[in-house]
Amino acid sequence: MKQLRVLFGSCFAAVCGARAQQVHSIGNIFRPLGDSADSVSKVSVLTLSICAVIFVVVGGLLTYAVIRFRSRGNDGTEPAQVYVSNQIEIAWTVIPILIVFVLTMSAARVISTIQDKREPSDAIKATIVGHQWWWEIRYPDLGIVVANELHIPLNTKTNPKYAFLTLESADVAHGFWVPQLSGKVDVIPNRSNKMWIDARELGVYLGNCAEYCGTQHANMLIRVVVDTPEDFDKWVAQQKMEAASDETAGRQTFLSLNCINCHTVRGTPAHGKFGPDLTHLMSRQTIASGMIPNSAQNVKNWVSDPQIIKPGNLMPDMQLDDKQLDQVSAYLTSLK
Repeated sequence: MKQLRVLFGSCFAAVCGARAQQVHSIGNIFRPLGDSADSVSKVSVLTLSICAVIFVVVGGLLTYAVIRFRSRGNDGTEPAQVYVSNQIEIAWTVIPILIVFVLTMSAARVISTIQDKREPSDAIKATIVGHQWWWEIRYPDLGIVVANELHIPLNTKTNPKYAFLTLESADVAHGFWVPQLSGKVDVIPNRSNKMWIDARELGVYLGNCAEYCGTQHANMLIRVVVDTPEDFDKWVAQQKMEAASDETAGRQTFLSLNCINCHTVRGTPAHGKFGPDLTHLMSRQTIASGMIPNSAQNVKNWVSDPQIIKPGNLMPDMQLDDKQLDQVSAYLTSLK
């Protein structure tokens, strides 16, 4: 019963706890809001349009042939046969070649435009590391590390802003895909892939791992939060701050547990690298890689037994008693 209460409570919070900030739907490639996604969308529409025309033509000819030359009795005759027709041979050879040529050149032009884009001197640089099943996001030039939420500034004609990303994997193959901002790029172990994104509207853009990576693959979500340049600078300044050093009971309990072997809280002895950086945990919109809203109760539920919410994840049940659970949860919810 406890597991059901926690699970249904978290799901209810996910439905009812939506934020006022505009959230762009996942998977909507037909409403691109970034330069890269716009290029991908146009070549996708061209490809779908050509395929639709081919379908209509072939389907129409088959339908005509079925109706026009259907059996009309047992008179023993058959329609006139065409054995040699240079015109027909040329048509069904040249037309497919032209179609393939157009699709190939269109795709090659888009791929070249995206891959060969020069990195502006003021571009935001981030390294995104895929883990089972969450995203680690490092800003090397800014000296901050976050999890599951990539913040970038708004791109406008008067103030163009782009984010150039390095994609790496800590374990298995993943796929980084935020449909309205970019095409899907593989995240491969022992290899660094590159990509760039931008956004023309403020809001939160939803994405997902697009390469099957294990039992919680569908729950490996990512959010791209697009801020005004001013709000982005404020967010960076906040993320650079260390955690408060108040010697509370919750802080002491947290530091006494094995949590510090996996998590980092800057300004404390916690310097673990296996799990998400928790220094500003409560500044994030969600926990568990986008599964549930970030609230005090959901943090407590997660710490109590993360396997209930996300079975198979690498965070163990710490078997905390009620007092320890309250203290650790209180400390984590103070990390803003």
